[in-house]
Amino acid sequence: MQELIRCTKLRSIAGHVASGCVMLAALCMLTSTAHASVLVDIVAANGTPLRQFAVGDHDSASRSYLEAERGQRYRIRLRNTTAERIGVVVAVDGRNIISGARSELTANEPMYVLGPWESADYSGWRTDLESVNEFYFTDWADSYSEAFGDRSARGVIAVAAYREQRVVLQELRDRRSRAADEVGQSVERSARAAPSASADAATGAAESEPGTGYGDRRVEGAVRVKFRAAPHEAARVLIKYEWRETLCRRGILDCEPANRLWKDSQLGFAPAPPRR
Repeated sequence: MQELIRCTKLRSIAGHVASGCVMLAALCMLTSTAHASVLVDIVAANGTPLRQFAVGDHDSASRSYLEAERGQRYRIRLRNTTAERIGVVVAVDGRNIISGARSELTANEPMYVLGPWESADYSGWRTDLESVNEFYFTDWADSYSEAFGDRSARGVIAVAAYREQRVVLQELRDRRSRAADEVGQSVERSARAAPSASADAATGAAESEPGTGYGDRRVEGAVRVKFRAAPHEAARVLIKYEWRETLCRRGILDCEPANRLWKDSQLGFAPAPPRR
């Protein structure tokens, strides 16, 4: 049985620590981009949801774009749409928001836990059971992930939801799960060891891309609770945030044409009217 974390304000929400994983819980509020058992919204500091642009499901994940604004603080708002508790692994720019470690969205990572029909806002990188450091959109060079040299998931907010495991798995299934974890860890170690030409090539371009910074401290308490995550995720939601100019260029946003009364050209003179 895994050890979890739980916090309260108006209503309570939970998080989890298992086999070295810590699952935590934060303060409650409300949501709206859906996939199976969880709804995901990205909201501004005042609680207003930021507009998302769905691009359809792929590889069993719900995907959408989001417009980022430099310097804007934001929260990740999740809602459990089921009558049972769920655990949610949340990663920003490829880093788990509880531990700060590289995330593969797996069931053995630190995760938050939501009770039946409950919702919560997650405002930043967790620093202890009492507080977080706030998320804010910034240039990639200033991002939390870039500080660790991790460019593997730039500009992606990722959520994986796990149902609660209520029965003890058979030993065979346990062995298979452990074997799969070992294979995954081996693949990850190999990937880290191998030089990444694409990452090196993208270093210069990455600086103009958006990332999430490590902002001001914010009180957002949590406590430990008990939770056992099922080995396989029930839902995955991926949100790619970009600057407005990028979304315009890609055709995600229907941007307005140039202002017909304000052209970047040299001042001209009034021509003579056409002869009648």
